Amino acid sequence: MVQESVVAARPPVVRVGRLSAIAVGLVLIAGAVAWYWGLLPGFVPNPRDNAIMMIVPYRDHGTWVFDDSAAGLVKEPFVAGVPEMIDVLVKEIPNADQGFRLLFSARPFPGYQKELTWLRGDSGGNYYALEDPPMEGWICPAMFKYYSKAPKALYVKAEPIRGR
Repeated sequence: MVQESVVAARPPVVRVGRLSAIAVGLVLIAGAVAWYWGLLPGFVPNPRDNAIMMIVPYRDHGTWVFDDSAAGLVKEPFVAGVPEMIDVLVKEIPNADQGFRLLFSARPFPGYQKELTWLRGDSGGNYYALEDPPMEGWICPAMFKYYSKAPKALYVKAEPIRGR
């Protein structure tokens, strides 16, 4: 006698553990993509927010400018009050007109000279204030080559270039 085996149609087995792991994985991937594209500001600090950066300003045709090939900037001028702030920073540096190191960061660092405090955005750039002496200057949109958003404060230090 031949027995027929009847296979009952069973619904697919759903493993909750596997679905949970997939869901968590998708959330982590979505979070990483959102962070990478800057959609989660403040969740993880921009690496440059904690960095001390350096440019080498010099005078060209009567105003302070700087070059930064990594940022695609050539003779980028400082304007609207910032040249006067730079004059304050470099008053003790001989031959600063020929170039000096300007260190800057969105966080305080050992030996910084001055703190510039954010005042307001305007024309794609941002106004910052210096307390002593009281001054105000506009930093152009080139700042966004260094920061994803305007820092609430900038800490700066001017130094002579060694060996000059």
